[in-house]
Amino acid sequence: MSIRKIPGGITAAKGFLASCCEAGIKYRGRTDMAMIYSATPCTVGGVFTSNQVKAAPVLWDREIVQNKKSVHAVVVNAGIANAATGNTGMVLCRKTAESAGNALGIPVDSVLLGSTGVIGPQLPLDKLSNGIAQMAGTLSGMQEAGTAASRAIMTTDTVNKEFAVSFTLPAADGSGNVEVRLGGMSKGSGMIHPNMCTMLCYITTDCAISHELLQKAVSDIVQDTFNMITVDGDTSTNDTLLVMANGEAGNCPITENDKSYQLFRDALGSVCHDLAVLMASDGEGATHLIEMRVYNADRKENARKLARSVCGSSLVKAMVFGRDANCGRILCALGYAGISFDPAVIELYLHGAEETVCFYRDGHVMEFDEEKAAAILAEKNVCFSCDMKAGKEEATAWGCDLTYDYVKINGDYRS
Repeated sequence: MSIRKIPGGITAAKGFLASCCEAGIKYRGRTDMAMIYSATPCTVGGVFTSNQVKAAPVLWDREIVQNKKSVHAVVVNAGIANAATGNTGMVLCRKTAESAGNALGIPVDSVLLGSTGVIGPQLPLDKLSNGIAQMAGTLSGMQEAGTAASRAIMTTDTVNKEFAVSFTLPAADGSGNVEVRLGGMSKGSGMIHPNMCTMLCYITTDCAISHELLQKAVSDIVQDTFNMITVDGDTSTNDTLLVMANGEAGNCPITENDKSYQLFRDALGSVCHDLAVLMASDGEGATHLIEMRVYNADRKENARKLARSVCGSSLVKAMVFGRDANCGRILCALGYAGISFDPAVIELYLHGAEETVCFYRDGHVMEFDEEKAAAILAEKNVCFSCDMKAGKEEATAWGCDLTYDYVKINGDYRS
């Protein structure tokens, strides 16, 4: 009953179709709308931004998830966020869902929505409606359709982001085991500093699972995946993670916290982990992925806060970009994380693919090989770890370096 990585993304699971189109909402010469569809009604779980300024699609989706309604489709656009748009934005959500409902022959409240891009402008309903009509006629379950959809929702992303896995569960008819698939796509490159999950992420599965346990799995998984990445310290108005389950795999429905649930949860965690790390490495202007592992902490949440503090530090990010092994930056970030610990006992390390450097031990900075440290900092993936020597809990956070290009990208984002 192991989890196996497979090619694809949102169309990997049985019964899920996808499409995309060039609607001309903001971009020219590229696709900017995507659709996910299942003819079989789906149970849905979701988590949304903690930002007090919530985009209209977040409010629309949250009501559907909270009311435990079945869903059939997701419509996503890139370029304009439909955030800070007042009641007009909510009216547009309803009209967009009505267009999708009419095109697909499904209830209006079974359509989920997502938007990403510039905050403030109103979305053009005519372009959204035309895009929906195009996509409804080109839906496909091919792997290529899912990949194309993942590219359509990109903004400043440099690569599309999709992963899929398969595993087996007992069949509903008692005939043995059946294959279950789970795949997802996400976008996220800037405005990444979550307090729930982050960015836009859509995951599909043909697993049969109750709404309560699906929501539990989604809420739990974000804590050690999407909640543990940071690019720039900004939490978006549009952060959304949605997981749709249509049950077409034919497994015995998961209704209890048993071995089947744990396997499903692990599979969901695998896809969310890979998507989260890819988003951190694709941070705007990034040249390095930063990983910070905190272990032997007294409490899980303390380990999380310490790891996030290091990855979120602008000085640590700049240190990695400049390949300057100034471990004082990391010690400082640990110290202001708001967690009590004894600096005299912790140990701090820098890890490369083949070499490890001890930065700090017994209350003082160690003498270390500066050239070796600089060589490790030149690697694509830069990993730090800290032994807190206070317990048995651990957590890992991911981020990226801070480069000149980050300022260039965001200095003229609206244009």
